[in-house]
Amino acid sequence: MSIASKEEFRAELSRRSFLNYGVALGALGLAPSLLVNGARAAGMPDGEILTGCHWGAFRAKVEGGRMVSVKPWEKDPAPSHQLAGVLDSVYSPTRIKYPMVRRAWLEKGPGADVESRGTGDFVRVSWDKAIELVAKELQRVEKTYGPAATFAGSYGWKSPGRLHNCQSLLRRMMNLKGNFVNSSGDYSTGAAQIIMPHVVGTLEMYEQQTVWPVVVEKTELMVFWGADPVVTNQISWVIGDHGGYEGMKALKAKGTKVICIDPVRTETAEFFGAEWLAPRPQTDVALMLGIAHTLVVEKLHDEKFLKTYTTGFDKFLPYLMGETDKTPKSAEWAAAICEIPADTIKDLARRFAKNRTMLAGGFALQRQQYGEQRHWMLVTLASMLGQIGLPGGGFGFSYHYANGGTPSADAPVLTGITDGGKAKEGAAWMTEAGAATIPCARVVDMLLNPGKEFDFNGTKAKYPDVKMAYWVGGNPFVHHQDRNRMVEAWKKFETFIVQDFQWTPTARFADIVLPATTSYERNDIDSVGDYAGSAILAMKKVIDPVFESKTDYDIFALIADKLGKGKEFTEGKTELEWIKSFYDAALTQAKAKKIPMPEFDAFWNGAGVVEFPVTTGKSFVRYAKFREDPLLEPLGTPSGKIEIYSKNIEKMGYDDCGPHPMWMEPKERLGGPTTKYKLAIATSHPKSRLHSQLCGTKLRETYQIAGHEPCLINVKDAEARGIKDGDVVRVFNDRGQILAGAKLTDKIRPGVVRVNEGGWYDPIEPGKPGSLCRYGDVNVLTMDVGTSKLGQGNCAHSAVGEVEKYAGPAVTVGVFTAPKGAE
Repeated sequence: MSIASKEEFRAELSRRSFLNYGVALGALGLAPSLLVNGARAAGMPDGEILTGCHWGAFRAKVEGGRMVSVKPWEKDPAPSHQLAGVLDSVYSPTRIKYPMVRRAWLEKGPGADVESRGTGDFVRVSWDKAIELVAKELQRVEKTYGPAATFAGSYGWKSPGRLHNCQSLLRRMMNLKGNFVNSSGDYSTGAAQIIMPHVVGTLEMYEQQTVWPVVVEKTELMVFWGADPVVTNQISWVIGDHGGYEGMKALKAKGTKVICIDPVRTETAEFFGAEWLAPRPQTDVALMLGIAHTLVVEKLHDEKFLKTYTTGFDKFLPYLMGETDKTPKSAEWAAAICEIPADTIKDLARRFAKNRTMLAGGFALQRQQYGEQRHWMLVTLASMLGQIGLPGGGFGFSYHYANGGTPSADAPVLTGITDGGKAKEGAAWMTEAGAATIPCARVVDMLLNPGKEFDFNGTKAKYPDVKMAYWVGGNPFVHHQDRNRMVEAWKKFETFIVQDFQWTPTARFADIVLPATTSYERNDIDSVGDYAGSAILAMKKVIDPVFESKTDYDIFALIADKLGKGKEFTEGKTELEWIKSFYDAALTQAKAKKIPMPEFDAFWNGAGVVEFPVTTGKSFVRYAKFREDPLLEPLGTPSGKIEIYSKNIEKMGYDDCGPHPMWMEPKERLGGPTTKYKLAIATSHPKSRLHSQLCGTKLRETYQIAGHEPCLINVKDAEARGIKDGDVVRVFNDRGQILAGAKLTDKIRPGVVRVNEGGWYDPIEPGKPGSLCRYGDVNVLTMDVGTSKLGQGNCAHSAVGEVEKYAGPAVTVGVFTAPKGAE
């Protein structure tokens, strides 16, 4: 997509509908794990087909109607090794073959024997029966309880494609049905996307960064703070372009100094040979304040920039210097909290001020209790340095997300199917559509507290009394926090419907399961590169749908038809006619801009890809126009400036998010005054999957330890607990317990263990809170509270616990095979 201007980029974000919205498998020894029995092997021609996914564009080889290998598109500069998991996602033993209904629900009706959810006793039904059951249940719940009784707030990464955006399609169908409970925000940046509009007047999290060519030329000190772009840039919301790797390679080749601030010596730190600083988890604000205090004491802060481009520093300064609470936020004060030596903190302040410094913050910083403070304070620190808007200086929050900083091509915007509702202007995932809306990470609170009032970004609302949920394109039984609390809350549902292509942990807790196709069994279209927009790619169907799976579009069209709204849903268009309409809208833009672009038939029947040049995008500097003329190019804040002190937030009167950034002691952290356990649990993004996607494939065999999710543990911590490399360990706290495989290393700071997020939940006793998770879902251990009353984001990185060598009976992981009755 073109990101030549903020307005175009925000328009594209809205269209993306974020919440609405040669690697052959054999090269890794990963043979297809589902034989041809039951799969349709005829209908599609043999040969190579170009298509795409979150991990990049690739060519799929088809023989006898089966996809037999994949290899990266030859124009991908840094193909992801995760492409090897794409093939097995189609033929995995976890594939949902047929429409299924939980036996107790089918025989006794909605709400029957909710304790048995997750135990896997399913009955196969026909598609006609399944559609009838879904349609009748949607009607029953609305008629009995009203429009605010059905939750359609599906959240997750789904698959790329402008037509088969399953979350938009779900809402489209629900809007035609009547109404529903919606959700806003996302788990990735729930706190930051609320605080940043108050601070800089935009969501900021998904905006284009100062581009890599400028960073390579001008940046003298690159600081990755809680960010690991070498790992996370493998994936994109649309089709991955991997342009960020070219920027990182060029930065490394130039020899630019890089600092990585993280409890783990990340892949990014290894790639750059970076200086590694490992503060205690959740103490970043204290470290930032210590740096800021040094800048003031040593008169290194840019007073002219602060007076010209920011507001409220004069009200923040008394807090920083300790005049308001008798506690100066000095380097020594910070050192006692974060365990980075005071001299090192002072040296960071001097180096930040001396060099052209880019502070590249990660999303993980704000997925913690009081997460809003971290991004606010990082912007404040960058403001004190005075380099915002200068080439190579300032801050950026998307260098690790979807290859932010990759120069944007001169390209038309590709539209997609809408949900048919009246969304709030701006980003679609901030929608207020629906009979009621909740912050997405507060779904369990909603279920446990119907009618309870909650605060959110200056407003008050009450949780609706929800009786039914329809989930598509997401996996909340992996991505939500405090799994055992969630298991208990899920019993509130009378009916839970899941539409997916794999037997995810979420699907196993469903009452009705509808088998969807993968994106390789249908036609679609999408852009290459969230920020680059370097091409439009035809996502051509590679194989016919396996077993009885149907496309998301067809499933929702069938339900809408059963509800008497079929024509309104499809608008009389076929799959290919919708795709053509999106392409033709882009073609109209291209013609107006004199951008070469073939007609649709030539595009679809030809190469299936149209590429766009990069010209002006190579020199983009974030906030350059604002710096050049803050009066004519003001920010979207009330003052038009960066708000270090927010009068709007002050008026809200929240006790957990004040009017300026500040240190607040979390409920639990490593070395905290009230913390029970001795270890912090880091929940980083995994290297070899996209959250929970591809965990249900043989790619898992390249990283699992003793059949479990790995647990990174410092050698000294392991020795103190009698743990050896490769041991099965029990990781636990008051919220739950999981098994994992120990991996001893000196690349994690003492006192911290890491279990990557996205591992599939596999309880020994499904439906029973407290049950041991056999595989290693780290969200069994994390805390499910809102970041604050302002943002209500998730706290996935707020967890402490303990680790011991597992001494219980041997267990067999069961989540990667189909449940009873669905084999």
